[in-house]
Amino acid sequence: MKEQAAAGAPEGTAILAGAQTQGRGRIGRSFYSPSDTGIYLSILLRPNDCSPLQATKLTTMAAVAACEAIEAAARRSAQIKWVNDIFIDGKKVCGILTEASFGLESGHLDYAVLGIGFNAYTPEGGFPENIESIAGSIFLRRENDGKNRLAADFLNHFMDLYSCRDDHAYVEKYRQRSLVLGKRIRILSPSGTIFATALDVDDQCRLVVRYDDGSTQALSSGEISIRLS
Repeated sequence: MKEQAAAGAPEGTAILAGAQTQGRGRIGRSFYSPSDTGIYLSILLRPNDCSPLQATKLTTMAAVAACEAIEAAARRSAQIKWVNDIFIDGKKVCGILTEASFGLESGHLDYAVLGIGFNAYTPEGGFPENIESIAGSIFLRRENDGKNRLAADFLNHFMDLYSCRDDHAYVEKYRQRSLVLGKRIRILSPSGTIFATALDVDDQCRLVVRYDDGSTQALSSGEISIRLS
């Protein structure tokens, strides 16, 4: 998709794959992407006058759209683990990664590639041992045209949110589907691990937390990773 972006491909261009040989997640992690069980999708976006802070909202828009697509296609309730993971019944079923190219002079985004991976079905023989306790699937059984419906629902819901640009509406949807608000979390950063309570998601989609000393902070997604305690 980056090659197509450099060649001038229009906004909204999408690439779907049935498998990935080197699937990637946040902070250089790998993303398990076996054949015939998932949807691995990238969308090219070219928003106007988009700053780095605004660009982070593309990921949160996609998280809301993923939940809506899962609920429509699989009729199951989905929740968001800030900032980019989608869970069903305590298991991760979807991950999102947005990569952007910025102009050095303008400081604004030239283009972004929004990547998303759905675990549509459980792989034959189950998930690998290192992720079997945390990974789950969206469909409980194979369904006729299930992956196609899920991909189409996601694209439709995401492009609706992206075109609308009503930040308040989608941020509120994000809050409503949050898996972490009100819960005790561990914040993982280069300086170490610290415990806090997740209070809110602000209008910039930063996670507002309260530390044990009573102080609060709004966390940006690029700085930290969190886990439920």
